[in-house]
Amino acid sequence: MKKLGFLFSIFFLTSLSLWAQKRYSQFEIKAPQLDTIKRIWVYLPLDYNQSEKKYPVLYMHDAQNLFDEKTAFSGEWKVDETLDSLQAKIIVIGIEHGNEKRIDELTPYKNEKYGGGNANNYLDFIVSTLKPHIDSIYRTKTNSRNTGIMGSSLGGLVSFYASLKYPDVFGKVGVFSPSFWFTNDIYTLTEQTKKIDTKYYFMCGDSESETMVDDMNQMIHLIRQKRCDCLHLHKTKIVAHGKHNEKLWSKEFAKAYLWLF
Repeated sequence: MKKLGFLFSIFFLTSLSLWAQKRYSQFEIKAPQLDTIKRIWVYLPLDYNQSEKKYPVLYMHDAQNLFDEKTAFSGEWKVDETLDSLQAKIIVIGIEHGNEKRIDELTPYKNEKYGGGNANNYLDFIVSTLKPHIDSIYRTKTNSRNTGIMGSSLGGLVSFYASLKYPDVFGKVGVFSPSFWFTNDIYTLTEQTKKIDTKYYFMCGDSESETMVDDMNQMIHLIRQKRCDCLHLHKTKIVAHGKHNEKLWSKEFAKAYLWLF
């Protein structure tokens, strides 16, 4: 009995270790629009290699924080563990941020204090270079209805901007704790956009900043003027006591994925 118990313990610990292993791969790709080389993280669904199906794709920013605590700034989103637990049928493409160039890449307009404003080149890289590469290698559903983009903070800002700039590419958008404070130009662009058919999931915590909830609600108000609420194309969640960190974004990721896809 002791021997059986010992063998069971070894089996359990081994299984637990295998479960805890990160299920993603990485590759590097030239980003001529940014004059750099980008490292890309790829998550494939559990049944990818056992099927011939095509899958929707979710592009996510700040890949260092998505899958592995060792590369994360302050905790990880646990994207792979979460999607595995849901047996999710989706491919996730994580794009590393540019470290000291992160603000430049993830902001569409300049801020007087923080600079930035290079998001057009960053998004051109995703749309013109990265997405065609991903679609050529993996079995993807390539239309906008099956292509999403998602991020938090500045990543939330640039994801929303991407939905306005490339509505025919990104049909589903996760906007977590968006840094709409960075520039009022994002509100002006939204007001000037004639038609918005994108599906959005907006989320923030009520303890992130003094203006976070109001800023997000202001943007949602503008979107609602562009379409009928009867279409059910957006969802808003404000988390009580939620703070601006990976703990909040990790906790809310599954809910956003399930609603969007």
